[in-house]
Amino acid sequence: MFDILVYLFENFFHADAYPEPEQLALKLSAAGFEDEEISEALQWLDGLREFGVDSPATIAADNGSVRCFSQDEVAKLDTECRGFLVFLESAGVLNPPTRELILERAMALSGHAVSLSRLKIIVLMVLWNQHQTMDSLILEELLSGNDARYLH
Repeated sequence: MFDILVYLFENFFHADAYPEPEQLALKLSAAGFEDEEISEALQWLDGLREFGVDSPATIAADNGSVRCFSQDEVAKLDTECRGFLVFLESAGVLNPPTRELILERAMALSGHAVSLSRLKIIVLMVLWNQHQTMDSLILEELLSGNDARYLH
């Protein structure tokens, strides 16, 4: 599924386009992705749109509270993932509602742990879906594979 998300970003980000699901499924199939992977990615993206639009904003964007992670979140997101989210929020890239959307989408993934490289893809997709402009340094960080500097 993450290969599809990266493919979407690489092929549609600069065009500032977000294709409709039916059209997207055809393009992904033509690009050689498996039907099961396409279905999983489309469900994940649908959840991103639903949670981002339909959920009420319960956290003020400029709230100064501290986020405590649940046991399930700690089990799924290791220290470097949680530290990276804190880093992005302290750098002003994420606000609390966007952070919560990223956490919701990470927790929606099947499987056990989410690696930092996968979390970066989730962050990238959430920010793209929200049509947020990204500083080139942040974009480079989200696309980088060097995760060692966030170890605490």
